[in-house]
Amino acid sequence: MSYLGVGVSPGNVPVYHGTNLKVLDRKVRVTELVLRCLICGLSVLAAVLVGTDTQVKEIFTIQKTARFTEMKALVFLVVANGIAAAYSLVQAARCVVGMARASVVSSKPLALAMFSADQALAYLNVAAVGAAAQSAVFAKLGQRQLQWMVICNMYGKFCNQVGEGIAVALLVCILMVVLSSISAFGLFRLHGGSKAKNSSGW
Repeated sequence: MSYLGVGVSPGNVPVYHGTNLKVLDRKVRVTELVLRCLICGLSVLAAVLVGTDTQVKEIFTIQKTARFTEMKALVFLVVANGIAAAYSLVQAARCVVGMARASVVSSKPLALAMFSADQALAYLNVAAVGAAAQSAVFAKLGQRQLQWMVICNMYGKFCNQVGEGIAVALLVCILMVVLSSISAFGLFRLHGGSKAKNSSGW
């Protein structure tokens, strides 16, 4: 039975046909491409902001240079954003090729692999941002119990730029969560389609 181009399976699962499905797939692909391009660009920006941040301070005639390599959490953040940028670039190229060929991901193993990769990358970047933010708080406020001094009083420029990098990386994490939802939609759309086909065969 169909009504306004929407079929209803025996399991009361709506299955979209024809033009409606093509329009929906096109919107999803465009949204995915935009998100992946944004993630790629912002990940590069975050990595550059943190990775190139240095400040030299003279303490008792001794020059001390603050670099991101002095904090393992910042190294983790730079590496995670570098991986995110490279992965997003590859996936954006895949989206462009798919749109040019007017094809969609129809393989469930491929859709599952993409969903798993997007999820793993999102978790990786959330962990990196969390670790970097915690280190930034210690650098900003110090920790009297552990006798950790306040670093940002001496290296203000360095801390400010690191804060900007962490803020950009946080935005990347939010976009990755949205992208993971789109990947989940693509995976479950295939799963729902196969169930509908099996139901119609009875």
